Amino acid sequence: MAGIEISRRTGNLRRAQIGAATAVLLSLAAGGWTPAAASGPNIVAQWNKIAEDTVVATGAPQIEGFVYMSYTQTAVYDALVAIDGTYQSFGPAFAAPAGASRDAAVVEAASETLAFYIPSSAGSVGAARTTSLAAIPDGQAKADGIAVGHQAAANIIALRTGDGRQLPIGSTSSFPTKTPGPGVWRLTPPYLAPQTPWVGVMKPFVLPTADRFLPPPPPSLSSPEWVAGVAEIKAMGQDTSTQRTAAETATAKFWTANAIRQDNRLARDIASARSLGLLDTARLAAMVMVTDADAGIAVLNAKYHYLFWRPVTAIDPSSVTADGFGPVPGFDDGNAATVEQQGWRPLIVTPNHPEYPAAHGTITSSIDEVLTQFLGTTRIDIDIHGFDPNGAAGNLDAVHHFAKANDLRREIIGARLWAGLHYRFSSEAGIDLGRSVAKYDLKHAFQPLR
Repeated sequence: MAGIEISRRTGNLRRAQIGAATAVLLSLAAGGWTPAAASGPNIVAQWNKIAEDTVVATGAPQIEGFVYMSYTQTAVYDALVAIDGTYQSFGPAFAAPAGASRDAAVVEAASETLAFYIPSSAGSVGAARTTSLAAIPDGQAKADGIAVGHQAAANIIALRTGDGRQLPIGSTSSFPTKTPGPGVWRLTPPYLAPQTPWVGVMKPFVLPTADRFLPPPPPSLSSPEWVAGVAEIKAMGQDTSTQRTAAETATAKFWTANAIRQDNRLARDIASARSLGLLDTARLAAMVMVTDADAGIAVLNAKYHYLFWRPVTAIDPSSVTADGFGPVPGFDDGNAATVEQQGWRPLIVTPNHPEYPAAHGTITSSIDEVLTQFLGTTRIDIDIHGFDPNGAAGNLDAVHHFAKANDLRREIIGARLWAGLHYRFSSEAGIDLGRSVAKYDLKHAFQPLR
């Protein structure tokens, strides 16, 4: 395998986007946006929403965004563990002074971590911190809570120093490539630079290595599984497919919602519906984000390891452009049992990273395992908010209910197939990967103290 250095011509654009995002946050504050205050029923949920808004405003790709959310949520979790005990600390354990304010600890842990990792948010996050702390009575408890939050944030920052995080947010990087040929990934329309290959070699949060659960290789291009996979997605995933139902189309679009917003909203909704206390809310949010981040790191590691081609490249070799990864047009798969189709395009624009395994399958399966363990049942009985194509851009207005954990896994497999993004075998491999990552993470972190 040879190495190739991907151009960073998007760097200036990314910096401009980050600056614009900061301006949006500040303009919201100027226009009457009020940061969450401590007077609400759950300060952890309030600061989870502030963190979500802050991370999404940077324009971070979703898996990279999970990493930033994990920094914040583990600091909040550790601050409350220091006060209440009950569970294992994520970072170095430390004892809080008796009577330390939980609310103040949450505010300080979240705000310090966000401001450190996203300096462009310091103004808006600082304003939210001031508002939240003003609602807490002054005194020793408040001062001690702030000190606890500060220590928790400092511990997480020290623990994650040198973890492989790369700046600017959203930047690409070099990665080992394969000799061009059938089955090898190429850039897909609209030909964006490869998405954050460096995340796949980051230090995970709990997993010992990013490749701890590396899936087996995708099927051979001469195999019946490959032929069946191509035929299915060619028929069901095309933008103009007449075989896909209206409900299937809507489901495919439902799962184009921003996963950072989807997963954090789900955690907050569960906390609210079940009247969770601060520590349990913090534990759930940290479990969701850390397993999402580790599953994301693992799936990007696998994607850039196998570098398997996307459906649009396999079905329409003429979709390939001069991307520096091989000749134009692309390659035929060499299998007489498959038929290429010039002009074939997926229902949903293909993300700018390799095919196998499916990232959404991995992340969704990971959160499914978290909910199963946290709720103590496979009958999870949850509502997930997603994109409604009849609403405004970026909305979470549609709601899907899932009675059982496997209902959610089945839907994401179908959704990515109907979107034209992933062969069925890619999503199935992602389901297995996400479940394995979450089981490992939850066995080795967030456990009750014995």
